Amino acid sequence: MKTTLPTHAEQALLIGRMWQPGVGPVLVAVTPDEVLDLSKLAPTCSDLLELAQVAVRVRQFIASGQAAPVAKTPAVLVNSDETTRASDAPWFLAPCDLQAVKASGVTFVSSMLERVIEEQARGDASRAELVRQAVVAVIGDNLSLVKPGSPEAQKLKEVLLAQGMWSQYLEVGIGPDAEIFTKSQPMSAVGSGAKVGIHPASEWNNPEPEIVLAANSRGEVVGASLGNDVNLRDFEGRSALLLGKAKDNNASCAIGPFIRLFDEHFGIDDVRQCDLSLQVTGPDGFDMQGSSSLSKISRDPLDLVSQAMGAYHQYPDGMMLFLGTMFAPTQDRHGPGLGFTHMVGDTVSVFTPQLGTLVNHVTTSDRAAPWTYGTRQLMRDLAKRGLLA
Repeated sequence: MKTTLPTHAEQALLIGRMWQPGVGPVLVAVTPDEVLDLSKLAPTCSDLLELAQVAVRVRQFIASGQAAPVAKTPAVLVNSDETTRASDAPWFLAPCDLQAVKASGVTFVSSMLERVIEEQARGDASRAELVRQAVVAVIGDNLSLVKPGSPEAQKLKEVLLAQGMWSQYLEVGIGPDAEIFTKSQPMSAVGSGAKVGIHPASEWNNPEPEIVLAANSRGEVVGASLGNDVNLRDFEGRSALLLGKAKDNNASCAIGPFIRLFDEHFGIDDVRQCDLSLQVTGPDGFDMQGSSSLSKISRDPLDLVSQAMGAYHQYPDGMMLFLGTMFAPTQDRHGPGLGFTHMVGDTVSVFTPQLGTLVNHVTTSDRAAPWTYGTRQLMRDLAKRGLLA
């Protein structure tokens, strides 16, 4: 519980959703001790983030005594672990609900190089190391000083084209337009403690630890969370047209543990400096650790938001936007040159002091709990509680 919550959690304004048996999802604020019902302030997370000065409104609502305590935080955190969960007690869900779930890709140099390698290897993990050496020999491993869309980037593109090394991943990595794609459908994300799904046909895959921004329908970023953009390197490596299949499978999107609202203690500048750490521990005794630093991102987070949402594309229920990762594991697990891939039973932990820890257990997407609770059922449950105007 101590690591699930952010450091200095007593200062953090944490918004979550809790599954309450017999009731359904309940919008809550989370303190180190108690879970507080915010339903009378807003029926959904999407509605809450639409409020002007949302952090101030939430604090006022809590201070007024209208946010009734509905559970003890330590007990709900323990029961959020799907491997030991009691179905008759509450647990935390992914903190978002009606928002579109979008993701930006190839936003870090290291991950951009790995995407190029996947493409050149045609999704074959056994070829990755040889391809990696060949790619780095031509384009180098330090493109961090190249600003996407700049004249320098255009010159580099011309050089790479002449050498036959241009790639669609380099296009979105250093070109003017960011890669923005749909990660999963509203309400399909799983929360901390849940099982995440890997497509059973995948033989080369990995976690992607990321910051996820919470934006309202006006494009205002009002908070942030952690995410695991579960990725199938073999599927996407075979063809970029398989991106949907590589990214959007049952339980393949994890967000949590909570959305931390921006306030005087935490804002977008803090996001820009977040350092994420990742640990994967496996049933085979395998242990892998890695990191991802937002300070090394090649596109500013707010630029990515503006590319995903604006005059040309609206999201009336708001948006959750994954910012991408610089983490691309190359540590061999199953033999020399084969790199990393998941095993069923892996535990994945994504941590940053400002947002806490997102923990998930790996299974295959056909064995993960089916996604059955959608928008229609949410509306029915909210109507039963008298929360719809």
